[in-house]
Amino acid sequence: MQFLNRHAAGEALAYELESRHLIKPLVLAIPRGGVEVAYPVAQALRAPLEIIIPRKIGAPHQPEFAVGAVAPNGTTIFNQEILKSLHLTEKDLQPLVEQELKEVERRMRLYRKGKHAVSFKGRSIILVDDGLATGLTVQAAIIELRKQAPAYLLLAVPVAPADTLERLRPLVDEIVCLKIPDNFFAVGQFYVSFEQTTDETVLQRLNTGK
Repeated sequence: MQFLNRHAAGEALAYELESRHLIKPLVLAIPRGGVEVAYPVAQALRAPLEIIIPRKIGAPHQPEFAVGAVAPNGTTIFNQEILKSLHLTEKDLQPLVEQELKEVERRMRLYRKGKHAVSFKGRSIILVDDGLATGLTVQAAIIELRKQAPAYLLLAVPVAPADTLERLRPLVDEIVCLKIPDNFFAVGQFYVSFEQTTDETVLQRLNTGK
């Protein structure tokens, strides 16, 4: 089964989440694609829609192949097994980390338009993305969020492989995942339409979010 698009996936997630009684819920999306999924969730829960921007660190000359991720505060994680197999060290990738942090700063300026970030302390955070593969970017986001003492941290995604969910499960209070396929190759295979989300769409959703 496939989701028609990200918005439809978000509506399906919203249906699963509406019955939960969460304290001061805040829907936190990972741009860009996660914002389209998170928008109907925020609408259904009558919750504010905010963003957090971790970034994937790709292998040199293979930018789509994730070897790590960095969170906005500089928290960086790496898949040590992959680094070893590629004969790389964390120091080798420091220029890429700095490059991705600059992109985080650019997007934060663009999306927030000068607004201060809200506090996550004592709130129920619903962290949303359009799907997980390795889960490294989400893991970096979770590590940063935990430092801000939310009351409850729930990870909500339309689709993810079982091994990624098992690795992330101890880091959050709850996971809601609609599809856990046996044969997983890429998030996009579970969507009929998986076009790239634009900055303009992200801004529109953030400006009209609850």
